[in-house]
Amino acid sequence: MSSETKYCLPEGLPLPRAQRDGLDKEFWDATRRHELVVQRCKSCNAFQWGPEQICHKCYSADLGWHRVSGRGRLYSWTRTWNPVHPALRDACPYIVVVVELPDADNVRMVGNLVGDPHQQPRFDAEVEAVFEDHTAHTLVQWRIVN
Repeated sequence: MSSETKYCLPEGLPLPRAQRDGLDKEFWDATRRHELVVQRCKSCNAFQWGPEQICHKCYSADLGWHRVSGRGRLYSWTRTWNPVHPALRDACPYIVVVVELPDADNVRMVGNLVGDPHQQPRFDAEVEAVFEDHTAHTLVQWRIVN
């Protein structure tokens, strides 16, 4: 996002960080490079999200990360009016979306929809990833592709 763009999630929220088990480290490293990656099994090629120690399909522990296009389809959304954290008090309303990634077997990711918080996005609308850089992390948000 450009420096003049308002953040979906303002400064002051607890920082997202890789978990102690390190499963999501590659994801957060990729977001810093403005790349979107999804976990993929090296044995059966199944995609999965969120990161796990074993494949959901074949139970292999041979997992890796696969870069995807960052384009998807809006599966579901909700407009949030009540802040779930004090730092979000001035950010409401905002739209939380569930996005299907066609180039990753339609795994679904959650994020915020950038733009007008009063928009009425249509289900199945095409969206693309937007990388929101903060001081210590980069978040993946989504915007409607016109």
